[in-house]
Amino acid sequence: MRPLKTLIHPSININQGSQFTRITARAIAIHQQQILLMYTARYDDYSLPGGGVDAGETIEQGLIRELQEETGAQNIKLKKEFGLYQEYRPWYKDDFDIIHIKSYCYICSIDVTLGQAQLERYEQQNGMVAKWVNIHDAIAHNERTLASSDKQGLSIIRETYLLKEIAKQLQLN
Repeated sequence: MRPLKTLIHPSININQGSQFTRITARAIAIHQQQILLMYTARYDDYSLPGGGVDAGETIEQGLIRELQEETGAQNIKLKKEFGLYQEYRPWYKDDFDIIHIKSYCYICSIDVTLGQAQLERYEQQNGMVAKWVNIHDAIAHNERTLASSDKQGLSIIRETYLLKEIAKQLQLN
């Protein structure tokens, strides 16, 4: 898959310490000028739907499962690869020092009407909800959160970058 960007958190040296890799898949679903995103109240940000690929799943299977679970999406079809975003972050548990996250992004088509989401407990507690949003409004919202909020999650940098790349490469005006 085409590389988009590799981000290394400034507090780490990827050549020192133990690390593990987490494979994730992220969906890009566009309808007219709207993109399907997850809004997370806890962090006041927008992100692409998706998440970790389980053992025994292909990346594509993991993406379809995550998209169904998080958004209730139906009739999911993977259209084409968009790109790979990699990041190295500090890990907060005792077993490793660094997490290497590989986010495989795919353009998908889905039905506009969403079914019932099946969010995990922590996703519910964080106030996650699927929304069709104007991509430029989502970018502006995330940029305001980056500039003014102290409660932001580490993923907002990745998500804002991806949204900007999607808008540019898919020529969403």
